[in-house]
Amino acid sequence: MSTPSGPIDAGAIVGHIHLKVADLDRSLAFYRDVLGLEVQQRWANQAAFLSAGGYHHHVALNTWESAGGAPPPRGSTGLYHAAFLYPTRRALAVAVHRLLAAGVPLDGAADHGVSEAVYLRDPDGNGVELYRDRPREDWPRPQDGDGVAMFNSPLDMQGLLAEAEGPAG
Repeated sequence: MSTPSGPIDAGAIVGHIHLKVADLDRSLAFYRDVLGLEVQQRWANQAAFLSAGGYHHHVALNTWESAGGAPPPRGSTGLYHAAFLYPTRRALAVAVHRLLAAGVPLDGAADHGVSEAVYLRDPDGNGVELYRDRPREDWPRPQDGDGVAMFNSPLDMQGLLAEAEGPAG
């Protein structure tokens, strides 16, 4: 029997991420208190399951193989970043404002044409991206019209943060 080929079902989504962490309380302080995810379940000091909007979990944290561990060294393979998609530019701005108020350093920020993104690290050194997509009709397209023509330009952080002060919507 041959292996079927073709694209994944268009309805498929990335459901959740599961991260090995060194200190569950420290990671909860970041994902719950800074990013604002809600704890759905906690298994003592071994694991916690967090989400937005009451889903069973978007992020799982565990210490099963990593309690007291160190982040992988630079130059090794592994997760580059976990990305959190915000529904509006204002929602992203509020999230970035929370990060800065909590003293979380940013690794960078970029305008990719299709999206605006901010990059940082969690307490275990895992990469985290907070972003919002522009409407599809505003995405840059190549001259032949196939696909997208993403780019990597500086993000207007001042303009983004000004959104956090504006009216909800």
